[in-house]
Amino acid sequence: MAYLLGVDTGGTYTDAVLLDEGADRVIAAAKALTTRPDLAPGVGRAIDAAIAEAGIVPADIGMVSLSTTLATNALVEGQGGRVALVFIGFEAAELGREGLSEALRGDPVIAISGGHNHGGGEFAPLDLAALEAALGGLGPEITGFAVAGRFATRNPAHEIAARDLIRQRTGRPVTCSHELSAGLNGPRRALTAVLNARLIGMIDRLIAACEAHLLSLGIEAPLMVVRGDGALVSAELARERPIETILSGPAASIAGAAWLTGETDALVSDIGGTTTDVCLLRDGRPAIDPDGARVGGFRTMVEAVAMRTSGLGGDSEVHLTEGLRAGLRLGPRRLVPVALAAQSWPGLVHDALDAWLAQDAVGELDGRFALPLWQGEPPPGLTGREAVVAERLSAGPLRVADAVRTRLELPALMRLVTQGHAMIAGVTPSDAAHVLGRLDSWDGAAARKALTLFARRRDGRGDRIAEGPEALAAAIVAQLTRQTAECLLEAAFAEDPEWQGQDVAALARHPLTRAGLARHRGVIETDLRLGVPVIGLGASARSYYGAVGEALGARMVLPEHGGVANAIGAVVGRISMSASGIVTSPGPGLFAAHLAEGPRRFNDRDQAIAALVAALEQEALADARRAGVDEPRLRRESAITEVDVEGQPMFIEARLTVTAYGRPRIATG
Repeated sequence: MAYLLGVDTGGTYTDAVLLDEGADRVIAAAKALTTRPDLAPGVGRAIDAAIAEAGIVPADIGMVSLSTTLATNALVEGQGGRVALVFIGFEAAELGREGLSEALRGDPVIAISGGHNHGGGEFAPLDLAALEAALGGLGPEITGFAVAGRFATRNPAHEIAARDLIRQRTGRPVTCSHELSAGLNGPRRALTAVLNARLIGMIDRLIAACEAHLLSLGIEAPLMVVRGDGALVSAELARERPIETILSGPAASIAGAAWLTGETDALVSDIGGTTTDVCLLRDGRPAIDPDGARVGGFRTMVEAVAMRTSGLGGDSEVHLTEGLRAGLRLGPRRLVPVALAAQSWPGLVHDALDAWLAQDAVGELDGRFALPLWQGEPPPGLTGREAVVAERLSAGPLRVADAVRTRLELPALMRLVTQGHAMIAGVTPSDAAHVLGRLDSWDGAAARKALTLFARRRDGRGDRIAEGPEALAAAIVAQLTRQTAECLLEAAFAEDPEWQGQDVAALARHPLTRAGLARHRGVIETDLRLGVPVIGLGASARSYYGAVGEALGARMVLPEHGGVANAIGAVVGRISMSASGIVTSPGPGLFAAHLAEGPRRFNDRDQAIAALVAALEQEALADARRAGVDEPRLRRESAITEVDVEGQPMFIEARLTVTAYGRPRIATG
């Protein structure tokens, strides 16, 4: 018998599960802490533990599939490598659209002339000399390039020429916008390419870590990766297009939820260390977001499940809100829980906590630690203050107050965090769960000290915010319950046609909504509850989601193996490779099929459509076979736009998609 191995790497845990060849039952499941910066140890420990529990020979594993929330987490937290955008033929004002300038975060833009018009003809000559001169002025901190050209989906020639020059001169990864989407929105295509370029190094390291460990065990099975729409793709393609793995983990969790519970209509809520992901399951399938995946405030052009992702998880940062009576707010940044940091560096953490607790006043940076994510020399390309802070951290973790010695150095430390070079340890819901006895995975004594210290902070009236660690822990968990309920309500309002177009965030927090959930009784009586059950997934779901179900008046389903639903979903999916294109009409009686090599003109509409369909079928079939489907099946979709002119239809365009799909090949020993 061949076995199926599913692996999911999240911000906190890496999970591994083994299913039988028919994907009918879970044979073994295991968890290990995700290790950074080197992901290999965490991946290896999870896989080894699952194989040991199952008692099988590694060579009998016939397929391996990987899902991950790392790309999603990076975008939510604003992390990733520095990139340069090559902007071809666009006006400078276009940088201000679709959140593109915010996504760039000050990274360089190389704006050059070139691009094409709507029909695929050259708008202006491509200025490769200007590009070559600009490349010479970039430093080693640039890890990759994004190339976006005006109407590149009508004719990609200028993007391809720019890509070839960049690769020749720098040897660094290049992402072209036309490779990611056939859509026309240039700034959003550029945004998607920028985010893809930022993520390439991270996803490459994960795939390499998984491949290396499989090779060391003698596992020769093909490695697949879950895409954001739930389909499987080859590891090779995922390396080229890591942006397509945003919402990979959530998409896998939905497939896992349906497989584990048999529920066909439900809200699926997956709480991880960094995010909470909510999706509506209808007739056993998730909806696909027609506008593209939205993550971390950015609307991309990546096809993905219609998922609402919030920066709320078990390891979310606990903030103290200002006011006479201070409140709590969680997220969106993930911290390393103090209990977990103490497990790795007990001397540093306990000595610092004891010293802080011995003082009467609580300092602004007390209770927080800076953890470097590099080994040896500091990362290259740092600014002056970043380099100073990094030099101090090169010796190992420090109290934040020791890592930064002036107020001007604190932003430099946070830039190191944003760039993925460091993390902050501080109080999180996971620490609160340790204090309340709901979790015992790490150092509970350190968690208690950290919450004791945090509880001594004072509100605007000068009073302590909590009487002690237990009271504060209960308040943190209650806040997690409230924010999770708000996430679920937003998703429910967004999916209910009655509220289409409404501000769902405002509806979720409306006084009538709160009154309905509380079943208010007075002159007016109100009742409100969810009309579908909630499937709670994630390692900490059992700790928190019972109270969430009660708050929403919903049936809460907490399945066995719900903590590894992502890894299960990774192996029960199928490969699906799509190719899209468009036919336009540049003039009366003319029809242009926009092919990969450029536009090809016809005098007959049906001939143009047939030529494009043939090219798309060839591309989709080749991709599916390369991904491991022996006998792919085809699905064709078309949308023809015409307008009525004096009683006669006039052709505008035809958008075509061909999808080749099937189950991946399973290797046999």
